[in-house]
Amino acid sequence: MNIEETLAAHSQEIRRGTVVLAALASLGEPRYGYALLEHLSDAGIEVEGNTLYPLLRRLEKQGLLVSEWNTDESRPRKFYSLTADGRAIRTALTQEWGALNTALQTLTSRGNS
Repeated sequence: MNIEETLAAHSQEIRRGTVVLAALASLGEPRYGYALLEHLSDAGIEVEGNTLYPLLRRLEKQGLLVSEWNTDESRPRKFYSLTADGRAIRTALTQEWGALNTALQTLTSRGNS
C-alpha cells in the first residue's frame, strides 16, 4: 500500500468516527435525509446516502431521533428531529470531541519529541 492509499484509509476511519456527531450536530432543526446530506457536504463533511440513511435509522432505533413524514408537498419527505436523549448525547459527544481535539493538539504540537 502506498502513502496515498494509507492516508486515504486512515482519513476514512477518522471521518467514519465523526459522522454520528456531525449528524446530531446538524439536527438542531428538523431536516429530511437529502437536506441533511447537503448540509453536511456544505460543512465539508462528505457522507454518502448509503452511509447516512442506515445511520439515521440506527439513531432513531436508539431513541436519539424521531422521524415524521411530511406529505404537504408533492413529494413526501421523512424529517428527522433530535429527541431529548439525542440532545443530551449530542452535548456529551461534543464535549468528548473537544477533549480529544485538545489532547491531539497537545500531542501534535510537541512534534516528534
